[in-house]
Amino acid sequence: MPRSSPPVDVLKHVRVFYQPGRYGGWPANHGIWVWGDEILVGFQIGAYKAQNGHAIDWDQPIRKVFARSRDGGETWALEDTLPDALDNLVDAGNAAGPPNPHAGAAACPGGIDFSHPGFAMTFSHASFHAGPSRFWTSLDRGHSWAGPYRLPDMDTNGIAARTDYLVNGAGDCTLFLTAAKTNRREGRPLCARTRDGGRTWALQAWIGPEQQEGFAIMPASLRLSPGHILVALRVQQDETRSSIIAWRSDDDGLTWQPATDPVPSLPPSNPPALIRLRDGRLCLTYGVRTSQAPSRICARLSADEGATWGDELILRDDGANRDIGYTRSACRADGSIVTVYYFNDAQSSPDRYIGATIWRAL
Repeated sequence: MPRSSPPVDVLKHVRVFYQPGRYGGWPANHGIWVWGDEILVGFQIGAYKAQNGHAIDWDQPIRKVFARSRDGGETWALEDTLPDALDNLVDAGNAAGPPNPHAGAAACPGGIDFSHPGFAMTFSHASFHAGPSRFWTSLDRGHSWAGPYRLPDMDTNGIAARTDYLVNGAGDCTLFLTAAKTNRREGRPLCARTRDGGRTWALQAWIGPEQQEGFAIMPASLRLSPGHILVALRVQQDETRSSIIAWRSDDDGLTWQPATDPVPSLPPSNPPALIRLRDGRLCLTYGVRTSQAPSRICARLSADEGATWGDELILRDDGANRDIGYTRSACRADGSIVTVYYFNDAQSSPDRYIGATIWRAL
């Protein structure tokens, strides 16, 4: 079994959402927000169905929801506050899939104040490969939401948006997205920007070249300093090899250069989540999906702005199968970390639940 080095102080594991017969999944797609010890996280709920891959019944309603903690991730309450949030995902090549739930999204009128202290924004997409995509915004910490608004394709072959953005100012925001490749399969990462409060969005730059085989998807961004951005990507070379790589921009996202890869080699795996800790170190979390149990939730740290990364830290290694992960992380007021993910263990099998690990980086 893998060992953590240096050690990590895992304080506790908690359940954010669990219902027998239900499938909770993919926090990485939907976002996490933190205001002191108040944490809000998004995810999806559907009906459990035993099958290969994701054990969710795609023919039943799948809803985008949130859970809120007011005590730093110790306890959570489910919130279903998002209008028009039937969120079934449709594979672009599956004509027999459920109806496109994004057809009713309106054009955004603009005027969004991204810098508002209660601001939150969340995205969804209707296919794994090419969208269409839509978004909602909130100015009251996610208690109410405006939208859904259409996200334009920006002259790409279609955008499958997950939730990752950097606020630059009141009407100015940079998104990190995945577009379909030239062959209309997933995927190629990019950054896009609005300067008019969300009324228009423009592709600012591709992040790295298009991969001929496999994909590079699900960017996780972190602003290192004014004008300097680090992005980690989920990359899959083929059915047996994947990695988490990094790119850096020193001109506020206009151009990108390769950076040190945080996790050079993994089995076919999971997207990264990237935050800065209160002591200044960078923290990257991710799931490791193994062909034989146990799968695990892990982290790596960098003390030099991503120039080098430490050894793998194991937050938990009791996953009952490979259908786990998609982490999101937030720092509590006391400096400890709350990492949220979807999971399955011997006690919850076969359902999938949303879990959280509260831990300290030593």
